[in-house]
Amino acid sequence: MKLKFTKMHGAGNDFVVFDGIRQQVGLTAEQCRAIADRHFGVGCDQILLVQRPGRADADFRYRIFNADGSEVQQCGNGARCFVRFVHDKGLTRETEIRVETASGIIVPRLEADGQVTVDMGPPRFAPADIPFLAETRAPTYVIDVDGPQGVERVEISALSMGNPHAVRVVCNLDAAPVRELGALLERHPRFPERVNVGFMQVLHRREVRLRVYERGSGETLACGTGACAAVVAGISRGLLDPTVTVHTLGGDLDIHWAGDGHAVFLTGPAVTVFEGEIEV
Repeated sequence: MKLKFTKMHGAGNDFVVFDGIRQQVGLTAEQCRAIADRHFGVGCDQILLVQRPGRADADFRYRIFNADGSEVQQCGNGARCFVRFVHDKGLTRETEIRVETASGIIVPRLEADGQVTVDMGPPRFAPADIPFLAETRAPTYVIDVDGPQGVERVEISALSMGNPHAVRVVCNLDAAPVRELGALLERHPRFPERVNVGFMQVLHRREVRLRVYERGSGETLACGTGACAAVVAGISRGLLDPTVTVHTLGGDLDIHWAGDGHAVFLTGPAVTVFEGEIEV
C-alpha cells in the first residue's frame, strides 16, 4: 500500500502527516515504527493522522502516534502543524478550526504572520486526571527513583495537558540528566500511563529554557504540551509571570496562562519540509 505524506516540524519537533480524508490510512504499531525510523523510514518524532470528525462540534479529527507505535492523546507542536496542513492542502479555508482529539477539543489558529496559536484548554491537576498516584493535589511531589546510583528522591510538578507531564526545575539545563532521569521517570510506577518529563531552567519570570524527554520518543528538540506544562508548573509555583517565552533545542515557543480555570495558549512555528510517498 502506497501512502502520500507530508514531512513537517514545529520548532524541530518533527512529524510525518497523513491525509486520512483523501486516502485510506490504517497503520499498525509496527508500520508506525518503520515510518518513524530515521535510518530505514522517513524519520520523525510522531506520526499525525488527519481524519473526518466523529462529533458534530469539530471540523477534523486528529490522531497522534509516537515513534514506538503507541497512540497518545495530545501534541501541541503537532496541533500547529495540523492546522497548517489542512489549510495548505485546501481541506479548509478557515484560519481557526476545532479539532477533535483523544483528550477533547482543541482550537488551533493560523496567524497572519505565519505563526500558529493553539487553545490547548485548561491544565488538569487532580492526580486521577493526569493520571498520577497520589492522595491529593499538591504544587510539587517527591518521588523515589531507583537509578544506577541507588534510590534518589526527586521533586517534580505533575499535571495533564491532555497528556501526562512531570516537570523538574533545574539550575543548569546543560548538565541535567535528561536522558537518564527522563527514561526512569517516564516509566515510574506512579505514572500508570507513563509520562513526559520536562527539565526547566528559569532564566527570569518571562523566560525559561526547556528540554523534554517524551514518552515513546525519547528526548525531542521541542514539545508543545511539555512547554505548556512547564510554564503552568512554574506559574503555579510562583516562579513565572502569565506570559513566558520557552527556549527549546529546536526554537522558541510562547505560552500564556492566566491561572486556574483558564486555557493555556501556545504560539509557535509550523513548517512544511517536503512531500513524499511511502510503501507500507
